Amino acid sequence: MTSSADKDLPAFPIIAPVVPMKCQTLQAQVAWAGRVVSIGGDAPIRVQSMTNTDTEDAIATAIQVKELANAGSELVRITVNTPAAAQAVPYIREQLDRMGVYVPLIGDFHYNGHKLLTEYPECAQALSKYRINPGNVGKGNKHDSQFAQMVEMALKYDKPIRIGVNWGSLDQELLADLMDENAKRQTPLDPQQIMYQAVVTSALQSAHSAQALGMNPAQVLISCKMSQVCDLITVYQALSEQCRNPLHLGLTEAGMGFRGAVASTAALSPLLLRGIGDTIRVSLTPQPGEARTQEVVVAQEILQSLGLRHYVPSVTACPGCGRTTSTLFQELAQKTDEYLRAMMPKWRMQYPGVESMKVAVMGCIVNGPGESQHADIGISLPGNGEAPSAPVFIDGKRELLLKGEHIADDFLGIINDYVCKRYGAGNGAVEKE
Repeated sequence: MTSSADKDLPAFPIIAPVVPMKCQTLQAQVAWAGRVVSIGGDAPIRVQSMTNTDTEDAIATAIQVKELANAGSELVRITVNTPAAAQAVPYIREQLDRMGVYVPLIGDFHYNGHKLLTEYPECAQALSKYRINPGNVGKGNKHDSQFAQMVEMALKYDKPIRIGVNWGSLDQELLADLMDENAKRQTPLDPQQIMYQAVVTSALQSAHSAQALGMNPAQVLISCKMSQVCDLITVYQALSEQCRNPLHLGLTEAGMGFRGAVASTAALSPLLLRGIGDTIRVSLTPQPGEARTQEVVVAQEILQSLGLRHYVPSVTACPGCGRTTSTLFQELAQKTDEYLRAMMPKWRMQYPGVESMKVAVMGCIVNGPGESQHADIGISLPGNGEAPSAPVFIDGKRELLLKGEHIADDFLGIINDYVCKRYGAGNGAVEKE
């Protein structure tokens, strides 16, 4: 029966789902010891990070690089700012190779990179990529020659480069020229628009210069780091329309803790959903005592939340409300997440595809059964006033009830059995690399 109110409803609209895409950029190859990390093209979006150790302390730097690589960083950048740091780079690389950590190292150069690369060839060879900031490559007539020296070393040792523009160290001469040109306009642009133009122009001019010197365009990556969310989105949208070079995304000086994580997510997500970005970094300021690896975890969570990469099985858990007076579901959700992360190094090798598994840990009957049915495996724990039993759903079907004091351990055992059966013996799908 149709009510009069129903007759006033518009026709049901066709709603197109948001599907993450990937812009077709060129594909760079960053390698070490025969292992190649592809960036751009149809390669997965890569996660990278940067050490905060003194590079002159080779042992501390090698240890932190290993920690970052083990956390999932596919490239790691290190500061190369002094002769002693340049001399330490080959030793850092040697220590990593001995530990079986073959993650590519990126050398971060400012002001004196042309000298360090030419005077310390072992450093130039041990690095897998050079980051060049065009705002810090010499002033006036020295700029072009010093930039050319760095590119020539990249060509000599067959290394890709990243043109890394940062608004905080923007080429002031270029900015002044653009401001002068703007002053002559009949209707001058807003100063912020000129800043946007200066950032993008600096990156593209430098990329063209490197290519004119002989660099393969695919081996010239570009980044334009900004510290404000809307500025970053604006600049990268403009940049992506004007080049096909692989793009590195990152909100610079994002901040500490939740603020840095939220700001980076807000900045990167709209771009990634539009297919802009081939490699990312989340630049978090660590809290006192916090591991540097946190920035890697946040970057992975951004990609996984958008459906662009899968690193560890996801855990859906309700936030809790007046119906969930017990803390049991909170404790089980945390324990389940920790268990999945702890098992992934082993599972990743034995059970391809397990990283895309979905687990639900719910706290009452309202949404619990529904969320559990939509997950690969889920549990609906009893809430306030509910029967003291927890139904477990596997592949959408209610399979059993758990009761008693060992629900948590029993549920983790069920997850482990499920992984072995579903993803073992070639049953899982492997993510494209």
